[in-house]
Amino acid sequence: MYNDVNLFINGQWCPASDGKTQEVTDPSTEQALASVAVATVDDLNGALAAASEAFKTWRATGTWDRAAKLRKVAELIRERLSDISHQMSLETGKPLAECMGETNAAADHFEWFSEESKRIYGQIIGSRTPDSRMSVIYQPVGVVAAFTAWNFPALLPARKMAAALAAGCSIIIKPAGETPASCAALVQACADAGIPDGTVNMVTGKSSMIAEHLIRSPIVRKVSVTGSISVGKQILALAAEGVKKVSMELGGHAPVVVFDDFDAVKAAEICAPVKFRNCGQVCISPTRFYVHERSYEAFSSRFAEIANGLKIGRGVDDGVQIGPMANPRGLATVSDMTKDALDKGAELLAGGKAPAEFNSGYYWEPTVLGRVPDDALVMNEEPFGPIAPITTFSDYDEVMERANSLPFGLAGYLFTNDLGTATRAYEDLQVGMVGVNEMLLSTAEAPFGGVKESGMGREGGSIGIMDYLDPKLVKMKL
Repeated sequence: MYNDVNLFINGQWCPASDGKTQEVTDPSTEQALASVAVATVDDLNGALAAASEAFKTWRATGTWDRAAKLRKVAELIRERLSDISHQMSLETGKPLAECMGETNAAADHFEWFSEESKRIYGQIIGSRTPDSRMSVIYQPVGVVAAFTAWNFPALLPARKMAAALAAGCSIIIKPAGETPASCAALVQACADAGIPDGTVNMVTGKSSMIAEHLIRSPIVRKVSVTGSISVGKQILALAAEGVKKVSMELGGHAPVVVFDDFDAVKAAEICAPVKFRNCGQVCISPTRFYVHERSYEAFSSRFAEIANGLKIGRGVDDGVQIGPMANPRGLATVSDMTKDALDKGAELLAGGKAPAEFNSGYYWEPTVLGRVPDDALVMNEEPFGPIAPITTFSDYDEVMERANSLPFGLAGYLFTNDLGTATRAYEDLQVGMVGVNEMLLSTAEAPFGGVKESGMGREGGSIGIMDYLDPKLVKMKL
């Protein structure tokens, strides 16, 4: 069951003020699932007014009370796991098991930040004179405008909503129009948990218009975005006009370096399932595989074998391991990147085309490309799809230079059994997160974010709440 999705403003679900809607499409069938409201300027002004008024109440709410409500949100999300996961599978196409994992992860963020709300500690600074005192306190920054992408439609909003609410901020969340129901379920859980009306608002519609209107409003004091680098730069420019506090998690192109002292087959068995999770539509997905020349044959053959064995299909069907891509844009990108790599001399080891058994849907076979040259498009632009380019290296300095050659810096991965190599390499990689013999980096208790053009600020972990707080120095003469 997938229902129409409305706006949520000041504690009420409501249609757009002019009644306008747009379709939500099932990527596995290319058929309309339902409709989602398209907000007007009047709707956005209503959300801004509601968030501004609610902030006065929510910021003054005791931290233990805030914590109890956020913990209740987590409990409600877990109770509704089946329904939320099913809706998510329909709107994203991802396998049901992945949707359940994501929904639980969203709940984890509300639970984690329920505890962090109690731990917003200040600082005492030793004074130079006996008749003065200095301290630092942290206060909520204000109304937050948050924008999220379609690839993790519950986890991405949860990271922003939970941290903002824990800090004492009110929030206007704008989920992707392709996947609004998952975020709507979190918003409903917040309302049902007793979070005051107006503290959480959700608007949907034309992203550029919504972003410009919300960010230019003096009411909004903090902007958080998860999206592409190009979108992030546009939002950063808008936020600069009003000198707003900004955090952003943007695109990546994660290098994976497999050194020859690590079992190549084992490395492939760790990497391949993660590469094709969510059809490769993951910002920290491993996307450039640099394998030592002595390990290449074993790694690439096992990787291709795993890719060929994955079951493709509709996410809600039993046993499906890889669903469709979310939209036709992504499908065109991986098709173009595959052709470009092959034209430049890469070897096709697995996949490389749309599966013949599907008459509709944005499906693409898990694709593995071998000996991909560095000038191939897939090695330089984020593929965001089920395509794995593998190449070789022979020298540590050479591979580090190649791994760090792009403007991206979100995540990177290393496989080695040598502690010295691991330490040197994770320090040398120019990224915000590194997995050493490990690829599952995202968890509520760990900071998530990148460097260079992959963004600024961190979500999750004990420092995740800091992006929603302003430090204030207090110096008092006795």
